[in-house]
Amino acid sequence: MVLKKAIIFGATELTHYFYPLLKIYTMKQMIALMALLLTTSLSGQMQAPQPSPAANFSQTVGLTKVEVVYSRPAMRGRVVMGDLVPYGAIWRTGANANTMIRFSDAVTIGETTIEAGTYALFTRPGKTMWEVFFYTKTDNWGAPAEWDVQAVAATYEADVEQTDETVTSFTLQIADITNNDAVLEIAWENTKIRIPFGVPTREKMAQSIADVMKNNPTAQDYYNAAVYYLQEGMDLMQAKTWMEISLKENDEAYWVYRQYSLILAGLEEWKPAVAAAKTSLELAEKAGNVDYVKMNTESIAAWQK
Repeated sequence: MVLKKAIIFGATELTHYFYPLLKIYTMKQMIALMALLLTTSLSGQMQAPQPSPAANFSQTVGLTKVEVVYSRPAMRGRVVMGDLVPYGAIWRTGANANTMIRFSDAVTIGETTIEAGTYALFTRPGKTMWEVFFYTKTDNWGAPAEWDVQAVAATYEADVEQTDETVTSFTLQIADITNNDAVLEIAWENTKIRIPFGVPTREKMAQSIADVMKNNPTAQDYYNAAVYYLQEGMDLMQAKTWMEISLKENDEAYWVYRQYSLILAGLEEWKPAVAAAKTSLELAEKAGNVDYVKMNTESIAAWQK
């Protein structure tokens, strides 16, 4: 009975701990990991830090969610590039189970568009260039015993950047985020590579705006559409019209007047832009928002010239 309770408790705790990873790792991999840890727990052995601890993060790029799960080996006094990580060989790009990346939408890697889904991230490091592979088979532990060319959804050749800062633990991150793209960075020791990818924000927003505008849009809908057009440098006359509709129900909102002033400035309608910024400034002062007070003050000074 005690053993039974221990097993139930252990399985429950492990399931709770690994729940965020179930969307990316296969069930086969998760069962193997849980069984290993449960066996360790039942045998009475102490828990110890892992040499390559697990990490996971998610990042929204535009309207696309990107999730990454990987393990982080450390240098620990070793030479990494060209030694621990040999040049010219397929590398799991991390440690332990395959590094996984999941996209909620189809994305573009280089000239290739890959479908929404989960991919294993493999690389072939070189001194001046790395080949990066987005691999559809995700049930390996390490590099595949047999490389399947048909499983390569996209390949990208990334130039190597030598950095002054030493990255002691293998690191993945998403940087340079815009509405439409971002960069997946891989860094370890004094080496960094960057893999840019594009997301379908423009297509999704165009469809979303078209759908919303047909179905009794709210003042917030008009505001969101106008701000998006402003951010993307799209039709500012249309953005102006939408923002003016939003202002009819938000005439005390300093943030709406702020965006309206920026649209007018983009159209080079300087006097109306200054007037809108002054209104935003007055409302922001009443609300005690020092950030908007500063932004409007600076814009008024610049636009009055």
